[in-house]
Amino acid sequence: MTLKDRAYLFLPPSIVGVFVLVSWEVACRVLKIPSYLFPAPSVIAHALQTDAPSLLYSLWMTVRVTLIALALAVVIGALVAFVFVQSPIIERSLFPYAIILQVTPIVAVAPLIIILVKNTQGALVICATLIAIFPIISNTTIGLRSVDAGHCNLFAVNQASRLQNLLYLRIPTALPFFFAGLRVASGLALIGAVVAEFVAGTGGRSAGLAFEILQSGIQMEIPRMFAALFLISATGVALFLVVSAMTNWMLGAWHDSVGRRET
Repeated sequence: MTLKDRAYLFLPPSIVGVFVLVSWEVACRVLKIPSYLFPAPSVIAHALQTDAPSLLYSLWMTVRVTLIALALAVVIGALVAFVFVQSPIIERSLFPYAIILQVTPIVAVAPLIIILVKNTQGALVICATLIAIFPIISNTTIGLRSVDAGHCNLFAVNQASRLQNLLYLRIPTALPFFFAGLRVASGLALIGAVVAEFVAGTGGRSAGLAFEILQSGIQMEIPRMFAALFLISATGVALFLVVSAMTNWMLGAWHDSVGRRET
């Protein structure tokens, strides 16, 4: 990526971000808004610096749950998608239940999962996985089925085996769809981890950022609450960037969906 491309990618959002932060800081100072109501960015930065050890440890606990849940969602979701494309009957029989998992609010089922699963961290991982798995299943299934008819005929003429058809035709075709689902799933896994932590309300050494937010709200430490929210948002952006980098690395050399931008 050239310097011009990097500037095209990062400069516009950076300008908007700086403008929002400066406007926020000026508004808080001019209007003299108390920090316990709506803290200025400088106050939030100070709280982030002061409480960095505890906040970063809580961040790691949340990130750990998120990454484990995302890994499980990828493995299980991809395997389910492979099963779906083997038989239309299997897909019609099981896909409605995947939709039910997606549309059921995790807040409603998280308490039941936390009660049934004795290990709190395991319950949090299950909740986050349930939220993140549907985009992987849906997008990968669509990708595996979106094979060009001419390519299918070419493989049939050359008497390719079912395994060769899967490895050299269906999987490469499905990769752009898979990575599109992975972008969505990475954010959903983080959301699921935070929501599950809110429902569990666990403290101690396994407490994540959600507990820090709850505790800060109870103690009226609003700058600390905003600092925890900032870390959650930054983590979500970092996950998206990592998945985008993986997408560019895997698809950039051969797929049209990567590397072409509107000017």
